[in-house]
Amino acid sequence: MTALEGEALSRARAEAQAAHRALKARLPELDADSIDLILAGARSHYAWTDRPVPVSLLKRIYEIAAAGPTSMNSSPARFVFVTSPEGKARLAKALKEKNVPKMMGAPVTVIVAHDLEFWRELPYLFPHEDRRPHFEGKPAHAETTAFRNGTLQGAYFMIAARAVGLDVGAMSGFSNEIVDREFFAGTTLRSNFLINLGYADESALFQRLPRLPFERACTFA
Repeated sequence: MTALEGEALSRARAEAQAAHRALKARLPELDADSIDLILAGARSHYAWTDRPVPVSLLKRIYEIAAAGPTSMNSSPARFVFVTSPEGKARLAKALKEKNVPKMMGAPVTVIVAHDLEFWRELPYLFPHEDRRPHFEGKPAHAETTAFRNGTLQGAYFMIAARAVGLDVGAMSGFSNEIVDREFFAGTTLRSNFLINLGYADESALFQRLPRLPFERACTFA
């Protein structure tokens, strides 16, 4: 992909600005039910029905999540959809014992990973100028950037999944080292966290735990 210049750039910017204004005019904010669906009323789930999740829906979730912002549009997240019995058995090796049934019962478990060499894609993702020198030969900086932005993309993925009607149960009770050995050996990918995905069995839910109030979590400077 090459960067737009001159009249083409001006036209593209004008179209983007007009599209944003039109969207805000059509939908200034989400209604309360929509906010409940994606965050305020959403729950982390631990039990699942056997209703399948079609690949077409996973693609839609990815496309929505991929639209979320990352620094320099770096988009370092990579998603592995574990659906087969063989894949689930491999993943189970990494999980704490109590988390195995949660994962095995989910139609899909997503390994949210990030590519330590995401910067190789920057000429396509950020064509305005070559930003690869910011990361090439700087592994610590590249890893920090990949982890931060990949985590953001994992959160976007969870919200997108809820937005299209799926239920979500994120998990961190596992060994990243084992996951990386099982799924990413010989690559530049590293695991971050897991997302169980499907249609929940709500009978496993318990009461919502408290959140910190604004006054305890937020300050002004």
